[in-house]
This record gives sequence, structure tokens and C-alpha cells, in this order.
Amino acid sequence: MKPARLIFLAALSASLTLAAPDREIVELQRDMATLQEQVRQLQRTLDEKMATLSTLMQQTADASIKGNASLAQIESTQRGMAEQQKNLVVPVMAMGSKYDPMTTEFQGVRDTVSDLSERMNKMQTQLVDLSNTVKTLQAPPAPPPGFGAASGSSATPPPGLSAKQLYDSAMKDRSGGNLDLALQGFQEYLKYFSNTDLAPNAQFYIGQIYYDKNDFSSAITAFDLVLERFPENSKTPDAMYMKGMALLKSTRRNEAAKEFQALIEKYPNSDVTAKARQQRRALGLNPSATKSRR
Repeated sequence: MKPARLIFLAALSASLTLAAPDREIVELQRDMATLQEQVRQLQRTLDEKMATLSTLMQQTADASIKGNASLAQIESTQRGMAEQQKNLVVPVMAMGSKYDPMTTEFQGVRDTVSDLSERMNKMQTQLVDLSNTVKTLQAPPAPPPGFGAASGSSATPPPGLSAKQLYDSAMKDRSGGNLDLALQGFQEYLKYFSNTDLAPNAQFYIGQIYYDKNDFSSAITAFDLVLERFPENSKTPDAMYMKGMALLKSTRRNEAAKEFQALIEKYPNSDVTAKARQQRRALGLNPSATKSRR
């Protein structure tokens, strides 16, 4: 029995000895298979990365080509602009050379015109002085009705005193706010030159000065003198309007309204007629003309 048992044990031991290497081989084969699978996955990932990289490289190449084309176009445009600038320099320089003489000529023409204008103004002043001197030397015309000795005919002016000098001085005093001096000047003008063309103006400005000084009673009297002594004159509509304003300032509303209405009817196209209509509207009255006067 013992020999048989020994044989059996020897066979079993040999079998176990052979089985151990087989398991290691199997495990090694399994590890190799796993490694191969990982290699295949890595290869696929690498292929995908390479494809993406190739696409990016192609896009970069395309962008570079487009950039080069744009750069070339910009350079071409710059060359064209530089060429145009060169072509424009000569005409502009030529225009500048022509413009300078024209400017000098124009300045000369302007100086000539200014000199002529100054000479004409001097001649006009001399003509006015000459006209006033002739009027002073001539016999005065017959005074208008109601303006004889009782109303103060012209007196003989002092030697060297001209109508223009006296009138201009009074106007200058009025413009400068020296109302008392202006009033005295216009009164002296009417004293010595009551038959001249500017006499109605002088009488009107006397009334205007009284109005500006709030002496409305004296203003009304002065404007009445314009209407009495110079009934058909360029200052007549103004005198009627200012008389109405003086009456209005004196709270004589009805008389003022009548004066405004008289102005509207007699001088419907005068510059101050529109103001008279406004004053009647302010008084709550009809501003329209009701009839025509002659």
C-alpha cells in the first residue's frame, strides 16, 4: 500500500507544481490584454487630438493668408493716398500763390472804397451846411396860418450861429441825456429858425423831452403846437400819437382814445397807427378806422 500511496502523492505534487505556472500565465495574458486596450484607447485619443490640431493649423493658415491679403490692400491704399497727396500739393501751392495777390488786390479795393465813402460823407456834410447857409440868407417864406407875430416869428440869430450847428447840438444833448440843455437848444432853434424844414422836428422834440421828464401837461401843449403850426408834416402823426400818450399818462382816458382814433382815421398807413390801435385795444375800444379824414 505504501508504494501506491507514494506514487499518488508524487503525481499530485507534480500536478500542483504544473498548475501554478498556468495561473501566472493566465494573469499575465489578462494584464497584456488590458494594456493593449489602454494602448488602443490612447491611440484613439491621440488621433482625435491630432485631427483637432490639424484643423486649428489649417484655420490659422487661412487667417494668415487673409491677413496678408488685407495688409497688402492697406499698403496699396496707402501708396494710392501718398500718390494723390503728391498730385494735390502742386495745385494747392499754385492756388496759394494766386490767392496772395488777390488778397492784396482786394485789400486795395476795400481801402479805395472806404476812402471814397469818407469823401462822400464829407461832401454830404458840406452840402448840408451850404444848404442851411443859403436858406438862412434867403428871405423866409410866409409863415403858416396861426404862426405869425403872435406865435413867435423867427428872430435874427447871433452872428456865426447856424441852424445846423444849433440843431445838431440840441440833438447831441438829448442823446446824451442832457434834457434841460436839449430843451433850451430846441427852443432857441425855433426862436431863430422857425421857418426851416427842421422846425417841426424841433417842436416835436420839445414835447418829447417834456414827456420824458413826466411833465405831461407841458408835453400836451408842445405837441399841440406841432399840430397847429405844422399840420401837414412828417412829424404830425408822431405828435398826435405822443399827445394821446401824454393824455393817457394824465389819466384823461377819453381824450386819449379820441386822439388815437383821430390818428387812425387820418393816417391809417402811418408807422405809429399800429401803436394807436394797440392803445385803443388796451382801453377796451374798437381800434378800426370808422371814416376817412382829409
